[in-house]
Amino acid sequence: MPLRSLVTSALLALGTMVSASSLAAAADPLLFISSFEAGEKGAIQAYTLDLKTGALKPQTKTTGVEHPFFLALSPDRKHLYSIHAKTFSGKEDEQVAAYDVLGKNGELKLLNRASSKGTASCYLHVDATGKTVLVANYTSGSVASLPIKADGSLGEPASFFQHKGASVDKSRQKEPHAHSIVASPDNRFALAADLGLDQVLVYKLDAATAKMTPNDPPFAKSPPGAGPRHLTFSPNGKQVYVINELSNSVTVFDYDAKAGALTSRQTISTLPKDFTGTSYCADVKVTPNGKFLYGTNRGHDSVAAYRIGDDGQLTLVEIEKSLGGGPQNLAITPEGEWLICANMPGNSVVVFKIDGKTGEISPVGEPVKHASPSCIMLVP
Repeated sequence: MPLRSLVTSALLALGTMVSASSLAAAADPLLFISSFEAGEKGAIQAYTLDLKTGALKPQTKTTGVEHPFFLALSPDRKHLYSIHAKTFSGKEDEQVAAYDVLGKNGELKLLNRASSKGTASCYLHVDATGKTVLVANYTSGSVASLPIKADGSLGEPASFFQHKGASVDKSRQKEPHAHSIVASPDNRFALAADLGLDQVLVYKLDAATAKMTPNDPPFAKSPPGAGPRHLTFSPNGKQVYVINELSNSVTVFDYDAKAGALTSRQTISTLPKDFTGTSYCADVKVTPNGKFLYGTNRGHDSVAAYRIGDDGQLTLVEIEKSLGGGPQNLAITPEGEWLICANMPGNSVVVFKIDGKTGEISPVGEPVKHASPSCIMLVP
């Protein structure tokens, strides 16, 4: 074959590969949204998100999972984990259910269930190796870690820690209430926000054995009465952002990755200055580029948007209505273009377009009806 023909063929092949890669990158992502209900009403509904329009298209619905308050995805995207509780916040320990993710339409196959070692199990996180599931138990005030087997199924808890103590709010903080637990970016630590203690507890994490041990220092303090609920790391790993349910605020901590230590730098309100009603924060998320942060207000029923400065501290951009009661959970697409909000008591899911320059959000289309959406898990 002449040289020119060889070069032409190579360029055509390269063009085909680039085109295919672009198409793959632009594929509409899959996401799972739970329905926090008992019995057959409890479900995990899969959707695809149209990245051009922001429209959600229903896919496979999985039932037989009761009170699936929170979800987590394995790093290889092959396994989904869900809370499973016949009686949420009852006397019996609840469970974590493991599923295979089959195909692109969100079909799930149950592998097994294992004890969460607590009640009102409210948060799940899979470590970076895909070998450990971390779980926080709200009512019983504890955290646990479960090993993930080679097939994605769960073993019995490898470690368990009962939190102890109280804080200043006598109605909500007379005992511990672990509300979230997240592995650090380097996978060396697990940080747990405890609403009842006004603490972010730090554990060393050995993902290979799925075991945790208390760190030294063992915790960082939140402002008294704040009620830390959810937390997230900045993409560069230098800050930890904690949303406070009771004080309706976000606390910014500087994070020492070597020591697993937190230093409080800023606490900023999530509500308008003139708001006098009752409201409680729920979730917090940061855009993948680290420029913007979003937090939810249940009661004011809104999403607070912030710009993140070079020092990691926050400046309020706006507070946008969530278009539904009780915004419970958020998800942001990997490109940082779309924010999805689950309004749990409002029985709806709303998609917002993110302005990449300002961080402002604008609702797209009408709210999607969904029974008691409590968690959104995006498959990137």
